[in-house]
Amino acid sequence: MPINLNITVGTIFLLLAVSCQGAAALMPSLSEPCMVTDFPALCRGTINGQTNVNAATDVAIRELMKRTRHARDIAKKELQVLDGGVATCLSNFNSAFDNLDKALKNYAVRGELYLRASELQKEGKKIIFTNVGNPHALGQKPLTFPRQVVALCQAPFLLDNPNVGMLFPADAIARAKHYLSLTSGGLGAYSDSRGLPGVRKEVAEFIERRDGYPSDPELIFLTDGASKGVMQILNCVIRGAGDGILVPVPQYPLYSATISLLGGSLVPYYLDESENWGLDVNNLRQSVAQARSQGISVRAMVIINPGNPTGQCLSEANLREILRFCYNEKLVLLGDEVYQQNIYQDERPFISSKKVLMDMGSPFSKEVQLVSFHTVSKGYWGECGQRGGYFEMTNFPPRVVEEIYKVASIALSPNVSAQIFMGLMVNPPKPGDISYDQFTRESKGILESLRRRAKIMTDGFNSCKNVVCNFTEGAMYSFPQIRLPPGALQAAKQAGKVPDVFYCLKLLEATGISTVPGSGFGQKEGVFHLRTTILPAEEEMPEIMDSFKKFNDAFMTQYDNNFGYSRM
Repeated sequence: MPINLNITVGTIFLLLAVSCQGAAALMPSLSEPCMVTDFPALCRGTINGQTNVNAATDVAIRELMKRTRHARDIAKKELQVLDGGVATCLSNFNSAFDNLDKALKNYAVRGELYLRASELQKEGKKIIFTNVGNPHALGQKPLTFPRQVVALCQAPFLLDNPNVGMLFPADAIARAKHYLSLTSGGLGAYSDSRGLPGVRKEVAEFIERRDGYPSDPELIFLTDGASKGVMQILNCVIRGAGDGILVPVPQYPLYSATISLLGGSLVPYYLDESENWGLDVNNLRQSVAQARSQGISVRAMVIINPGNPTGQCLSEANLREILRFCYNEKLVLLGDEVYQQNIYQDERPFISSKKVLMDMGSPFSKEVQLVSFHTVSKGYWGECGQRGGYFEMTNFPPRVVEEIYKVASIALSPNVSAQIFMGLMVNPPKPGDISYDQFTRESKGILESLRRRAKIMTDGFNSCKNVVCNFTEGAMYSFPQIRLPPGALQAAKQAGKVPDVFYCLKLLEATGISTVPGSGFGQKEGVFHLRTTILPAEEEMPEIMDSFKKFNDAFMTQYDNNFGYSRM
């Protein structure tokens, strides 16, 4: 029969073979594999233009067509399966993107205000970035000793220079050699996925000195900042939308964003602003009961002590109530204690969750599961860009620790230079060391200045019209309530903005002060706040607060229509 093809039969066989092999590769579950190896033996030669093929070739072509139809039918069935798989895959992707979108919307610290501030800065406007606790970006000088040690670790050839003792103190040289000896090849080599054992031992010794109870280095994981540790633990706790995490409101957006990203459910418990952001255990019980009535399994509770954004310090009595509550409800407690060095009053010093737990004795000290977080980013160190942190687990069974180790192993190793910063933070110069006096002078100077700045900012806010602010007991932030008049609420609605976002944008445009609206942290309905750091240079603080007061009072006058205000 006449065939109008200008290709070889061998080419047809090849194309069919590739098609069948491709389908088999995509669908390993094919019930009847395509056997293509016998095709070339059936027919060889070229089919030219109008040439009639011989009988053998005709048989081969018929066989080819038969097998092509057979392969097509199989492929059609398998593609239907594939299509279903693609649909499921796309659904999963859509769900993941939805979670990501929620997470980004929840991360107000780098949200609309920050983006607008960055635009204004590019246009030449002076911006004071008080939206994030980033001390060095606002002029805080790094501590000398840790930078000397890490500099030597980063450039170990300096240790071989005969003049190194003229540039670096002997204790910094000794510590650099010590930390290099802990690595498998300097700062450029991976460490254990939990961090260098020697540094974890230093962290354990620090915890023992602080709390008076033993700490096991095998239960300490070094991380790229405390945030990575929080994300790692939440990833292990949250299985899906049916799992809930108790989070204080107001809260740091890391928690709401991560819970959204992982597809879990945030279960809020509200702090009492009228009681200096105190925590009421009855409110905790109500939050858990309501979540469970909605089919949510509450698995863990977060505390931030000292508070972010609220700046309060939890009392020992409050911590006991929380730990007893976690024991009764069988919840894992996540203790965010990254601001434990930032205390600006003497009445309520920082006390760790672990110390209170151990003081409570059995059964609490043996059964409550606690994860405690710390970092080099806060305190008087302020080394945010170094990304050093740790978490310690208490009362976790070995098999769970092993699984968390596996999760950590995915990233191979935390930042090694940051691990050394952590070692230096928990094991600073001691009395008698060459660098001790300078280190003490620098760190004490930073903390005393922060204490003064906390007072300047609190007093400044409370001098403004329709602004009320609790004193910043700890951490790095003020969280004043802004009592917006109805005229401002109406103007915000017309602009399509949340009221406190509207206020903060106006503040930014007028003064260059970049803050975070309280809605980014969560707050009670009809109540509005902003968060600002207390980190601007002390000598600049009076001018900044004068600028804020001038803007705020003019804003309140502009929108005041004498119909009252939003209140606590």
